[in-house]
Formats: sequence, C-alpha cells, structure tokens
Amino acid sequence: MFIETEATPNPATLKFLPGRDVMGARGTADFTTAEDATDRSPLATRVFAAGDVARVFLGTDFVTVTKTDETDWQMLRPRVLGAIMEHFTAGLPVMEGVEADDEAEDVDPADAEIALQIKELLDTRVRPAVAGDGGDIVFRGFRDGIVRLRMQGACSGCPSSRATLKHGVENMLRHYIPEVVAVEQVEA
Repeated sequence: MFIETEATPNPATLKFLPGRDVMGARGTADFTTAEDATDRSPLATRVFAAGDVARVFLGTDFVTVTKTDETDWQMLRPRVLGAIMEHFTAGLPVMEGVEADDEAEDVDPADAEIALQIKELLDTRVRPAVAGDGGDIVFRGFRDGIVRLRMQGACSGCPSSRATLKHGVENMLRHYIPEVVAVEQVEA
C-alpha cells in the first residue's frame, strides 16, 4: 500500500492520501482529541495512538492530521503513515456505526430558501477547494444576514482561515446572494 502525503496551508497539518475511500459518501468526521475518537473511529483512534497528534480529520479519500507543537513532521510522519497503513491492511472499519452530526443549524424559518442557496454555493464552489487543502467547511446557520460556518481539518487551525472566510467565502456569497451581510467562523 502506498500512501501519499501533501502539505496544507497550515504548517502543523499534513494530508495523507491512502489511495482509497476513507469516509466516501458518508461525509467527514473531525476529532479534536483521542477521547472524541474512542468508540467512534478505529482509524482516528489508531492515528492518535501514534502520539503527538492534536487533531484527526477524515475526509472522503484522505486523512488530515494536525501535530502537537512538541514534535516535528520528520519524526511524526512515519508513525502516522504506519498507523494508517496498518489500519487499512487489517481491513478494519473507518467508523463504528453511523456518524450523526449533533450540531443543529440555526436558520430563521423565513430565510430557509436563502440558506439552501448558501449551502449549494458552499457545496459546489467552496468545499472542493477546502477539501483540496485537507479540510472542510460546514454550514452552521444564517440569521440577520450573517452566515455562520465552521472550519474543520487543516482549515480549523490554519493561520489564513479567517482571511479565507472574509475575503474569499464572504465576498463570493455576497456577490451571489445580496441578503448575505457577513460571514462568521463558529468554533467546534
């Protein structure tokens, strides 16, 4: 099994591409601690067990890993590669059961149609680019002209994520949807 790695805009994060589906059509899963992964994702649990891992994000066909400040990629990269390879070679599941998103969207019922337009633009124009950088962007709400989004994976701790939201996503949404006034980042 050959696993490629790619740098991301976040220097603390690497994207690992195992050459097969990770989450596939099930979406994404973001784990900020080893405890979050326990009983939910055998793959994320194994990656955390490699040590010095601060976050694991599972994408459609990639695994994004954020390291702790105490280590460097030269030391951690081989351990993470080994953990991912061992997991897939053993034929273990990526997730246990069905991963449900327990965070409800906050949308004013009068703005339901606008929220659908926002989600469509995010899905078609923003999410593919963000996934290319090892992350994801999740719609969390729309009220009073303010779009609330959560950054995941490499994007969650990236120094340029706020600029991406303000200058990229906000400008694009305001261009296509005049009701959008601003975009705010929501923390997990």
